[in-house]
Amino acid sequence: MAVMLRRWRQAGLFVVLGALMWIIIGSALSFIVFALLGLVHSPLIFPRPVTAAEARRRSAQDGKAIVYWRPGCPFCLRLRATLGGTSRRAHWVDIWKDPEGAAAVRAVADGNETVPTVILAGVPHVNPDPRWLRTELRAA
Repeated sequence: MAVMLRRWRQAGLFVVLGALMWIIIGSALSFIVFALLGLVHSPLIFPRPVTAAEARRRSAQDGKAIVYWRPGCPFCLRLRATLGGTSRRAHWVDIWKDPEGAAAVRAVADGNETVPTVILAGVPHVNPDPRWLRTELRAA
């Protein structure tokens, strides 16, 4: 339950701030802007996450990349926005939902949980350039 709340904390904060702006200054536009920010920072805009074990199994079968991410990460958000529809060509692992995924990231990122971390053709890439990854995913 705590992990679920942590995943939505930043998104919820934006919605609460927007509601307060609406109540205090009467600006519905502020609420809409903050609600949109909440949506962007929520786990909803990412493909449905799988466990690290499931991602490895699927990747071994279909050759797709594995992307380790976490909600609220601005670099993950930038990666997701840049990839657009290409994001479906990867398996996404939420490291806040999957301790094994977090351990996999720490194993390749000098003990840190630096995301996004991408495993492409068995090679780890910590915080790769989103445009480069989009090109690689399209070529695969």
